[in-house]
Amino acid sequence: MRGIKHSGTHPSLARRINDRFHILKPGHVVVDCGSAPGSWCQVAAHKVNANGEDETKPRGTVIGIDLQSMVPIEGVHLLPHCDFTTESTQMKVKDLLHGKKADVLLSDMAPSATGIKSHNHEAIVGLCFSVLRFSLSVLNNGGTIVCKLWSGGDQPRLERAMKIICDSVRVVKPDASRDDSAEIFMLGRGFKGSRNPS
Repeated sequence: MRGIKHSGTHPSLARRINDRFHILKPGHVVVDCGSAPGSWCQVAAHKVNANGEDETKPRGTVIGIDLQSMVPIEGVHLLPHCDFTTESTQMKVKDLLHGKKADVLLSDMAPSATGIKSHNHEAIVGLCFSVLRFSLSVLNNGGTIVCKLWSGGDQPRLERAMKIICDSVRVVKPDASRDDSAEIFMLGRGFKGSRNPS
């Protein structure tokens, strides 16, 4: 899908969300879609011990994908200039997993804004659905999905789809967001992957 850009979630926001919901743990395998400039990747690499800094804890894996260039992040496998929505990029991710399943699937993807809110909302929901479909082949049972989106009319449809494949789904509004901000995250936990969400 053309016109995808990173949404620039700040590292402090990623840390706060993780600290609040305990999403990332040592040894976890994490796939970060729309990862530039690298906020979630940085937080994930530390939390899952991707660098092996703590020898007393299991070492995790972090894979980041984005259309844009990215500065290397220690302990993170980056796939820059790659469109997550394409089959070729998804195959690259699976190759990096080496037969493993992911524990956490993150999406910070956002479309290039058109100036028409309804079109922007539809586009970002489409990106979220691409993540849900991908989860069916790469996410461990009991895994977690985190999708960034903008509020709008298709949000209930996305929530229903996530409830098909996750035991629990909740809307997370970052503490740092303005009261009138449309930016939210959908958090799905207890992945079961029983049906195609689309």
